[in-house]
Amino acid sequence: MTPREVLALIREKDVKAVDLRFMDFPGLWKHLTVPAEMLTEERFEDGFGFDGSGLRGWQKINESDMLLVPQPGSHFLDPFTREITLGILCNIQDPNTREDYTRDPRNVARKAVNYMKQTGFADTANFGPSLEFFVFDDVKYDQNSHSAFYYVDSGEGVWNTGRDERPNLGYKIRARQGYFPCPPGDALYDLRTEMMLAMTQCGLQVESHHHEKATGGQCAIDIRFGDLLTTADNVLKYKYVVKNVARRHGKTATFMPKPLFDEYGSGMHVHSSLWKNGQNLFAGNGYSGLSDTARYAIGGILKHAPALCAITNPTTNSYKRLVPGFEAPSSLAYSQRNRSAAIRIPVYSSRPRSKRIEYRLPDPAANPYLAFAAILMAMLDGLRHKTDPGEPLDKDIYDLPPEELKDVPRTPATLDDALTALEHDHEFLLQGGVFTEDVIETWVSFKRAEEVAAVRVRPHPYEFALYFDA
Repeated sequence: MTPREVLALIREKDVKAVDLRFMDFPGLWKHLTVPAEMLTEERFEDGFGFDGSGLRGWQKINESDMLLVPQPGSHFLDPFTREITLGILCNIQDPNTREDYTRDPRNVARKAVNYMKQTGFADTANFGPSLEFFVFDDVKYDQNSHSAFYYVDSGEGVWNTGRDERPNLGYKIRARQGYFPCPPGDALYDLRTEMMLAMTQCGLQVESHHHEKATGGQCAIDIRFGDLLTTADNVLKYKYVVKNVARRHGKTATFMPKPLFDEYGSGMHVHSSLWKNGQNLFAGNGYSGLSDTARYAIGGILKHAPALCAITNPTTNSYKRLVPGFEAPSSLAYSQRNRSAAIRIPVYSSRPRSKRIEYRLPDPAANPYLAFAAILMAMLDGLRHKTDPGEPLDKDIYDLPPEELKDVPRTPATLDDALTALEHDHEFLLQGGVFTEDVIETWVSFKRAEEVAAVRVRPHPYEFALYFDA
């Protein structure tokens, strides 16, 4: 779509405001709103100025001027605003050089796609993320010098079977038994349907929605795959819709990977495939119908998985999910139909167009632009070096005896471990100038200072249960 066509749509829909959307470095959507008449054809070229020093991991105060450049074709009518508002995604540029900003996550994703095309291996990278999230009825938390706590509640949580609800009608979801129940057990059915319809309004193609495995409001809405950049854009629209529909009903949604102890966490399982000239390069005659291209891509991901975790599992909380027994992988292996492996090859269809791999480590706290770009770069590195992924592991990894697991590589145990892995292994991300040393260094230093160190120095409530009587 051209800028002129976007402006015609604004007139046709009587749009009152234009919301300029962009993503900060760690992964939260930001916005700046202008009157609809301020968006002209020239603005698609000249952009809108803003202060880049107020964003995490971005500019210093003496280099703060930046440009938001609207991207035609990325727009959508916002279903949550009182006045008719057109949301439109923006790229970030330096106002002096007019170069794309290296720390703009959307720019990193665009560069990854361009690098893929330059290699000649493929011309399209399709990604299909499956996001999980929790919907809660009440959330409280605090942290100060003399106290720390969190409290979450859900009307369908198993812990509320004995609560006086006047009346309590039962139908609470049992621990770890939340997969696919019908209403009234699934108390969030209508809420998810409303989310699905709002996503459709925003241009997303929704394939299904369902209750997920955990008690306490865990949900999933599956959206159709697409090219890397479009899909990353759609993940942001997805999260925006989920949070705002929940809020509309006096509830709150979180994409935090592990908000409940001893329950399933929320993942962002990433389905991916590489294509060229309209042909799926992952379809072949090898194991589980895979081609050599797919095997090398798997090899690249598994080789670099510890470093990838610093980007695809970017919070200290992420590693509370990556533990055995909760359908989250903790071993770096691949297998068909096996959800305990880091990479699963789905076998729902034998059609070549459907052949893909599912990388099960990532979680929905990840910045989708950086996560998808990093996964793509690992796959391309595997193709470049013809990395052999070894033999598949077609067993329940959780039940394997120690002697069989000793040679299977493990996921990092903490965010700090993953950041160390990224420091030692990021050359594959630098190819084609996709990521830069500055981006890697800024990411590592920000995460270590603002998250790893911040969590490390604070007493944990459970430490009082363990040690208060020492």
